[in-house]
Order: sequence, then C-alpha cells, then structure tokens
Amino acid sequence: MSVMAVEEPIYRVVFVNQDKVYELYVRHVYQSDLWGFLELEGFVFGSRTELLVDPSEEKLRQQFGEVKRTYVPMHAVIRIDEVRQSGVAKISEAKGTITPFPVMPPKKST
Repeated sequence: MSVMAVEEPIYRVVFVNQDKVYELYVRHVYQSDLWGFLELEGFVFGSRTELLVDPSEEKLRQQFGEVKRTYVPMHAVIRIDEVRQSGVAKISEAKGTITPFPVMPPKKST
C-alpha cells in the first residue's frame, strides 16, 4: 500500500502597501490574533540559479527574505488565491481605484 505525499498549499496574496501592489507567495495564511490583520508565513521566492533576475522579486526577497511572518492589514488585501506552484513575486504600481474592505455606506442626511 503506497501513501501519497500531501503537498503543502501555496497561496498568492495580493495587497496594497504605500500606493504599490505587492504580490507574494506564501505557504501559510492565518487570521491573526491582532484584530484586523492577516498573518503571512513561509515566503516562497524563485530560485536564485535562474539567469534572469527580476528586480521587483529581488527587492521583495531583500524585504521579506529574513522575515518569519508578517502582518498585513485586512483592508489592504485585494485577493488570496491557492495556486499549484509559486510564480514571480512582484511589486507594481496601483492603477485605478482600489476600494478598501470593508466599505461603510455614506450617512444619510436628514
């Protein structure tokens, strides 16, 4: 009888940080004990043996490479996807309108 190895999931987490959109790959996403934050842990970056180095991914590797876990405000998260394999972590310009979560309806005037 063979036992199949269960692969640990990888999550692509996209969030806004200082007018930039960060796309990171992590092994664990938790609701933090700190109210209003998500906890990201187990950062996954591309192999350093590749000939082409993406400067955006390298910047993220420098920023998060030694980080055990980080806490991202829940309202900054755009989306979280479970993916089959990691891609290239990147930072891009925030284009258009990104509505923070949750949105409070405007007060009605009387």
